Amino acid sequence: MAGGSWLFPDGVDRERMLEMDQHLQPVRRAVFGLVALVLIASGPWLGWWTIVPVALAAIAFRIADTKVKHITHPEYALFAAWAASQVVIAVSVALMGGPNVPTMSWLAIPILTLGARFSERGIAVGLAFTFVLLFAVAFGVDAQAVIDSPPRLLAPLALVASVAMFQTVLMRSDVKYRAQAVIDPLTGMLNRKALAQRGAELQEQSRISAQPIGLIVGDIDHFKQVNDTHGHAAGDDVLKDVAYEMRKQLRAFDLSYRIGGEEFLVLLPGAELDRAVSLAEQLRMAIADEPRGGQMITMSFGVAASTPNEVFQYDAAFAEADARLYEAKRTGRDRVCPHPALPAVA
Repeated sequence: MAGGSWLFPDGVDRERMLEMDQHLQPVRRAVFGLVALVLIASGPWLGWWTIVPVALAAIAFRIADTKVKHITHPEYALFAAWAASQVVIAVSVALMGGPNVPTMSWLAIPILTLGARFSERGIAVGLAFTFVLLFAVAFGVDAQAVIDSPPRLLAPLALVASVAMFQTVLMRSDVKYRAQAVIDPLTGMLNRKALAQRGAELQEQSRISAQPIGLIVGDIDHFKQVNDTHGHAAGDDVLKDVAYEMRKQLRAFDLSYRIGGEEFLVLLPGAELDRAVSLAEQLRMAIADEPRGGQMITMSFGVAASTPNEVFQYDAAFAEADARLYEAKRTGRDRVCPHPALPAVA
């Protein structure tokens, strides 16, 4: 999956959106079915043509659901499908009589799904878009009715705004606890849970973009001696300082993870083997250059990378890099060993 976008500055939000969309799909179908039944039952009074926009909205979401796993920025497709559903609801409400019927409040239904999938920016844009539709339906169908009785418009506006405010609070809470679940509390790095999802995303990204992806596995040399000699608090200070230095050396879109006690992993979208080896050597020298957590330490690194036009396979790449890390440890530590077996950098 690609890096940040206007709707989603980071990958955690995108992961949350895709997961929630899977849960929302059956509920969304049920809601479309319920609305369709109401419109069918109301056909003798409102006309049968009102069912057409709902059918079109269902089709739009169906198309988005099939495409979302195969595009770089799925959030745009899902937001477009969401906006399309609001438009067709607005059209249905307009056909039924606009401000003269109680179905104006139906435009609050899709607002319920905004906070479940999108960031505050997405909620704000969705709310503004819905307000525009409400005004367009109200004044476009029967402006005089709204002028004579403003609550015909004010009540739906208040309902939509209230739902959006509650959704913002729920979204913030969800993001907060998700962050706690995927971030290592000691180092602030992403953890294994976040890595599992990211590996699958990068595999799909490489399939679409044909770009290489590098993988670095690093391990602090003789870390047990630090804990045994200076205590676990000193060991924690070393880990925190190493994590900080690694983040300083990485590009904005590289991702670093703590995957074990003193073991770290870095994913490098767009990096071939020589670039990944160069960065691993940069990390090795930076960490050994000055005390970390009050201790002079070194690190060993194993490196692997896919080639351009090759689909990145996370499990295979990790196994290769881990084997190279073992080789670096076996041959003296404080070195970088790449795969395939090129001369080690030390």
